[in-house]
Amino acid sequence: MRWGIVVAAGTAVAAGAGAVVLIVGRRVSSLAVQSGPAAEPTVRSTARSAARSADQPLRVQAIGAADVTLTRTAASERRGRYALEWPGGHAVVGEVLRSGPKGVTRRLELSAGSPPAVGAQVELTPRVLRGDPGSACGLDYMDVLVEGELGPLPAWYVPALRGTWVILVHDPEADRRQALPALPVLHRLGLPALVVSCRGDQGAPPSPDGLGHFGETEWHDVEAAIQFAKEAGAGRIILYGWSLGAATVLRAAARSEHRAELAGLVLDSPVLDPAAAVRGRAARAGVPAGAARLGALAAEGRTGVDVAGFARLADGADLPGPTLLLHSPQDGIAPWHDAARLAHRRSDLVSLHAVPGAEHAALWNADPAGYEESLRRFLTPIL
Repeated sequence: MRWGIVVAAGTAVAAGAGAVVLIVGRRVSSLAVQSGPAAEPTVRSTARSAARSADQPLRVQAIGAADVTLTRTAASERRGRYALEWPGGHAVVGEVLRSGPKGVTRRLELSAGSPPAVGAQVELTPRVLRGDPGSACGLDYMDVLVEGELGPLPAWYVPALRGTWVILVHDPEADRRQALPALPVLHRLGLPALVVSCRGDQGAPPSPDGLGHFGETEWHDVEAAIQFAKEAGAGRIILYGWSLGAATVLRAAARSEHRAELAGLVLDSPVLDPAAAVRGRAARAGVPAGAARLGALAAEGRTGVDVAGFARLADGADLPGPTLLLHSPQDGIAPWHDAARLAHRRSDLVSLHAVPGAEHAALWNADPAGYEESLRRFLTPIL
């Protein structure tokens, strides 16, 4: 959709202007609240890419056995490890080797599929690890089903020796693969991991109205995962979530019947202000600011999100125990000031780890070693 044309048309037509406003707001809100399986990545699925360049397409300028040169953009210069994707291929790129006025050369670590041609358009994404805990991380695991209130929820269970389990909840814009980078750290610490699906995910029951609800309904699926873990012998539970998955974790922590058995939370890029998240996702998709504000209002109305309840979560009023808050000061979806405010208000429980220069929910990509070390240091005392 060409958002500028839609907004211009809406402002040019006096008659029926209210209807146009509603249509624009509803269309924009769907960027954030439409429930459904995460799409497989394509070159043009930039609204789902945490490493998207807003100014120009990313193209291959040259490719060798150990490096690849890309168009110079904010994304191609970003520090860390990312996936490079194109139709029929996937690669992992590492550190920047050289940066010139027009091109950026990065280390080429792994490559699969047909190599891209010079001049081909590609996408830089956080999806470094693909597959499942076995193929991606070399870990023994089992496919299990968690019985949710709407039906079975597919999950990965990675066994380990300790009695404290970690339940991992991905962002609705992603899928279970988002949790893969955290699994080796948890396994080294001896923590069993359960990576659960939620309603609307691939293979899981759909949301009854086809919408996501900012965790307001999805937290029941996390509660079902907690119940699964308890019935399987878990003693205590650590909840771990990304983006809106982190917001869902916060709701579950506040309302769970097993709240007393929650040992801690890990929140990666948590959405603490739903309106800001809708505006941020809209901006990423190229939506003008006015239409983005309409989308935020429409999302609130369509989902019936509990604004007061969200504010209570953002204040940290219902934190059950020690909480690791991982965030980027440059996050365009979940503003840094919300995370900093939460850490300040609940300094008794919250440890804030900043990852400068990272995109939303792509913190591990920006600094894999630092991310894993902060996770290890947080978890070790509460094992």
